[in-house]
Amino acid sequence: MRVLVIDDEAEVRSVVARALQADGHAVSTAVDLERARERVVEGVDLLVLDLRLPDGFGLELCRELRAEGSTLPILVLTALAQVALRVEGLDAGADDFLTKPFAVAELRARVRALGRRGALPRGLVYRRGPLSLDFAGRRARSGAQEVAITAKEWAILELLAQRAGRVVSRIELLEGVWGDDSESAAGSLEVLVARLRRKLSPELIRTLRGEGYALAEGDGRAR
Repeated sequence: MRVLVIDDEAEVRSVVARALQADGHAVSTAVDLERARERVVEGVDLLVLDLRLPDGFGLELCRELRAEGSTLPILVLTALAQVALRVEGLDAGADDFLTKPFAVAELRARVRALGRRGALPRGLVYRRGPLSLDFAGRRARSGAQEVAITAKEWAILELLAQRAGRVVSRIELLEGVWGDDSESAAGSLEVLVARLRRKLSPELIRTLRGEGYALAEGDGRAR
């Protein structure tokens, strides 16, 4: 993958870049939002984003990208660990958070999880009433309106769609989407499931207490 690391600390940029290059990723860097926007236009597959930058707050970039309909995966690195900030970040469009100081192994695992794509039936389109989810094209529509879905949200939907209405346990979702079953990941899962219900339909994802989640039955598994 082409990974863009956005951080104004040279040491952090160097550590992250070396770790991800060791996994075979092509890594570029930016020290502020202005240069990050230029790099994004040039083309990247994933962002590793610090929040406190010289020319603004990292979540500004998240909001801009999501407003444009971008589903670019975004991993936030931050020294700020408040739950309220994590919720704000997820609502702004961030896909995952990693608190500084971090373990390099965990960073690599989270990047792998963000870059992971589930194996779905070719050309699968899920339909339920006015809602349609085109998994191959990664396009969501509610009636005539297109709905912006982040990479992490698509990853949740894909795991649920693979089971064709059967229950997916929380552990399976956490390990398949985040790469771990930590308390932080579990909190993010709850936030993103709630956000998908708000964006798409309150009945789209069923919660089975003590078991996990299931995608509501669609009108047909088209194509």
